[in-house]
Amino acid sequence: MDVVYALVAILASMSLFALFMGLRSWQASRTVPSVADFLANSMQAGGTPPALRDLEMTRPWSERVLRPLLRRLYRLGRYLTPSRNIEELQRNLIRAGLPGGLTVTDFLGLRFLAGAILGGLTFFTQAHQRPLAMVVLMTLVAFLVGLYLPNFWLQSKVRRRQKAIARALPDALDMMSICVEAGLGFEAAIQKVASQWDNELAEELRRVISEIRVGIGRSDALHHLAERTGVPEVASFVAVLVQADRLGIAIRDVLNTQAAQMRIRRRLLAEEEARKAPLKMMFPLVFFIMPALFAVVLGPAIPRLMNGLR
Repeated sequence: MDVVYALVAILASMSLFALFMGLRSWQASRTVPSVADFLANSMQAGGTPPALRDLEMTRPWSERVLRPLLRRLYRLGRYLTPSRNIEELQRNLIRAGLPGGLTVTDFLGLRFLAGAILGGLTFFTQAHQRPLAMVVLMTLVAFLVGLYLPNFWLQSKVRRRQKAIARALPDALDMMSICVEAGLGFEAAIQKVASQWDNELAEELRRVISEIRVGIGRSDALHHLAERTGVPEVASFVAVLVQADRLGIAIRDVLNTQAAQMRIRRRLLAEEEARKAPLKMMFPLVFFIMPALFAVVLGPAIPRLMNGLR
């Protein structure tokens, strides 16, 4: 029993220490000058270029020591995760826009940290109230719940970003069509839309332009766009555009047709969500609003009815 208490205490302490050092690293990164600033100041002072050790020492202690150590600990979760799940996790992180710059290793470490914190809190809050076997079981369940909570958060980020991209696509196609009709090329039209907007779709379009500039073919860059987003509307648009490019159809006509179809699809989806609203409102209406309404309307009459029945 003492060994279990000590193990859980050590696990909870390591989790809290990792969380504290992560917050400290974030705060220190806002105040500590970067390597480029240190190098520029050294050159302006007329001195010799700083040594590699001096440049390394300008980084915060947490980035030099703690972050590599935590990365090695986080790799344990990577070794325990099947390769298929790692590939799916990498795909979901890309579709979510890499929130916070998270990599697969960082996300696995975040899962382990969330499970350890939730399990430790459950153990310490229930240790003096329930039998040891029940406490250990509840701690294990809490650890598993905390282990999968980041997955639900990531899935919600993916769905929210995909909805934002699908909602912005018809307007982007309209602007591309106007740019093409004004005499711009297709790549220039994409660049114009990406420079005018600041949303998830514009970010993906800027990446398409970057891939084209480094030598990737336009069809390949568009296929990469469909794979990164995972939005059916984007995949349909890319397939039609690539096929039209192969057959020699004018891009202007394709953009006009796709923009009209996307607007119709967006309106139909909005109507579908509106038709679902009454069904979604039924649960709170029946379980929350109607009981309160009955209590207000029929509450004063209940004592009189009971006295009359007596």
